[in-house]
Amino acid sequence: MKTSFLLPHAFKIPGWVLFVGALATGLILYYTNFNFDLHGQMKVFALFENDILSETTFFHWTETGIFDELLISLILIGGIFVGFSKTKSEDEFIAQIRYESLVWAFYFNAFLILMSTLFIYGMSYFTVMIGNIFSTLVFFIGRFHYKLYQLKRSTHEE
Repeated sequence: MKTSFLLPHAFKIPGWVLFVGALATGLILYYTNFNFDLHGQMKVFALFENDILSETTFFHWTETGIFDELLISLILIGGIFVGFSKTKSEDEFIAQIRYESLVWAFYFNAFLILMSTLFIYGMSYFTVMIGNIFSTLVFFIGRFHYKLYQLKRSTHEE
């Protein structure tokens, strides 16, 4: 089956390293109250900036800690490498599993957003939405690889 939208299989292992490494680092630093703004200070170009105590500015240079942006980028790039790299034997059935996993992840994520909107408030809601940046990708990767595991196990049992 022609799957030109998928990355080569060689991207899978570097993707796992980036994805798991950056996700674990981000979770550890978040739960140890690491102050991202104090580390990795750098001047960056901002398309839009709106601080609480200052006016909104567009298209300017600003000084900020880039550690959190770096972790987010690594998690997303690694996740895309893992989720959208070809398997060793990519066929129509695996493509169907990939498609169903992606749709399932989207529905599940929409349900989580809805429940969060209805039952979580204040800064806790903001924290949940930060996690939501990654949740569709994480759910997709988890379900897709679980279904591949089930397929592999069922073919070995026959």
